Amino acid sequence: MPTSEAAALAAELRTAMGKLTRRVKHEDRIPLGQVAVLGALDRDGAMTTSDLAADQRVRPQSMARVVGLLMEQNLITRRAHPTDGRKSLVELSDAGRAALEAERGRRAGWLAQAIEAELTDEEQALLARSATLLERLATRH
Repeated sequence: MPTSEAAALAAELRTAMGKLTRRVKHEDRIPLGQVAVLGALDRDGAMTTSDLAADQRVRPQSMARVVGLLMEQNLITRRAHPTDGRKSLVELSDAGRAALEAERGRRAGWLAQAIEAELTDEEQALLARSATLLERLATRH
């Protein structure tokens, strides 16, 4: 059972991270669900629509709509599955990779500007150390 201090810190941290995440997402030009799919394809490579749905924890029908929208925007392409003729794979197009990088750049750019404008050098050093701790917490099983 966590101490009351740890529980209070956890609640404050969760609230602050939620606010920061929402503020960074405010910089988005591409809807969050679409960015998540582009990011998954960038990280993991070509996938079937079913695999993408499982990866994103959505229904296959919902993923089919997202894939359709991304294809209309030429952000992804479809090709035949190499071993199963009934399936196809979707993958990032060059335009999709560029759009994803631009999206990431907008998010990181806003955050970098906020860090420089709002935090002292000492606070920035503390934040750098905290980022390592947050990463460690995020990877705990």
